[in-house]
Amino acid sequence: MKSNAPLVLFAPGAGAPSTSGWMLAWKARLETFAKVVTLDYPYMLAKRRAPDPLPRLIAAHGEALARARAGHDGPVFLAGKSMGSRVGCHLSLEQKVDGLVCFGYPLKGMGAKGAIRDEVLRALSARILFVQGTRDSLCPLPLLADVRKQMSAENELFVVEGGDHSLAVAKGELKRRGITQEAVDAEILRTVRAFVERC
Repeated sequence: MKSNAPLVLFAPGAGAPSTSGWMLAWKARLETFAKVVTLDYPYMLAKRRAPDPLPRLIAAHGEALARARAGHDGPVFLAGKSMGSRVGCHLSLEQKVDGLVCFGYPLKGMGAKGAIRDEVLRALSARILFVQGTRDSLCPLPLLADVRKQMSAENELFVVEGGDHSLAVAKGELKRRGITQEAVDAEILRTVRAFVERC
């Protein structure tokens, strides 16, 4: 039986598999409004630490998308944590999807001289939502603002005030503001759901 609910293919970051606590928690949240399918890249399945070359990551992501799309009639979204979001962006240049959701897009490599990974963003045509923390050193917000001005794809940004690369806000900051991480995550989820519905 085919489904017309939104389908979200959800990819992990470089350092943890789809069974990590972060991925499982966000999968459960996204499942409140969509069918969610996760994937793991070949190097993760082989228990290697170093990620596969980008072409192999894209190919594995594409194979997972083909499997997830079988029997699905509704809109399709690629969501990902860090590296998984970047690979999803690359895949969207090859396979049409309805939108992209990037949790902590890794715009800049680690270190002062880290490479800027903006070329794929400027090539996008699919709508994209960036969910970025203000303490994420892999995506300085002024740099992302410059890149967004050069993008032709419709793009949106949700800023997690005090959030790190995993969108976690420090406990002291939460206490100072009188909020909880659960409230922060709920606001992120509302934003992602609204983006999917608009798309």
